[in-house]
Amino acid sequence: MKVESLTKYDEKTANRIRELLIQLSRSGKDRGEIPQTWFEDLIKSENHDMLVAYNDNEEIIGIATLSIIMGPIVRKIAYLEDFVTDESLRGQGIGSALWQAMLTWAKDKGCTELCFTSGHGREAAQAFYQKRGAEIYDTNYFRKTIN
Repeated sequence: MKVESLTKYDEKTANRIRELLIQLSRSGKDRGEIPQTWFEDLIKSENHDMLVAYNDNEEIIGIATLSIIMGPIVRKIAYLEDFVTDESLRGQGIGSALWQAMLTWAKDKGCTELCFTSGHGREAAQAFYQKRGAEIYDTNYFRKTIN
């Protein structure tokens, strides 16, 4: 297994990432194709990345999407948006390899923290995070759609 940054767009990769994101979705709903421009923007960005875990056959078995957030209070932190391993392969160290790659990525970018959310009903994910030293931070997460 290897973990590396996504460096190219192709339809096969996009479809596999989409399949993993459907597994991550609470509803299991497919939100449709991910636009090629999204991948292109991500690949060329210095402040955003997708770490991809590959098996020995070069098949994608897990992903983590990260961004750098900056502010006068938080300074510079890494924010984890999407983190999923193939549900048929969980418990085989893929998540741990991605986790370590995320910490290395954040440190290399000069970030002091890795922040993320984990919703209610995600007990296995939360146990994973806590086992690796992540602490629950008391906050409310808000979302506003911009029309």
